[in-house]
Amino acid sequence: MLSQESRRLAGILLVVLPTVMYGGVSLLMWLTNPDSGYMQNPLRQNLFRAGHAHAGVLLVLSLVALRYVDEAHLPEGWKRYVRASIPSAAILLPTAYFLSVLSPHATAPKEFIYLAYVGAVVLAIGVLALGVGLLRKNT
Repeated sequence: MLSQESRRLAGILLVVLPTVMYGGVSLLMWLTNPDSGYMQNPLRQNLFRAGHAHAGVLLVLSLVALRYVDEAHLPEGWKRYVRASIPSAAILLPTAYFLSVLSPHATAPKEFIYLAYVGAVVLAIGVLALGVGLLRKNT
């Protein structure tokens, strides 16, 4: 059974998920509109696709993790960190990808790309803590 905190966060994530869907529709519109300029910049294409994919996958992973965090053998502070870390990564990673190539003429990612490393570390610590907490539950 989900705690009230996990259930509230799950509700928020489900309300936010349509924004990722909107991003997918936006990408589709850019792909099908030859005047958008989107297809003329492969770097921007790749980073926008990566940002959209990471947002969707990490939001779904956030929902899955919420199912397990309340069962994990972790102190409450670590449970709060796990609950926050995966959705935070779902913000940090796509933000890094999108903001690093805002200009349609970008030839290299701007400094915002370093947010991806922050997001990756936050995510890794969160999923590692959840995994360890679940393994400790069985011992």
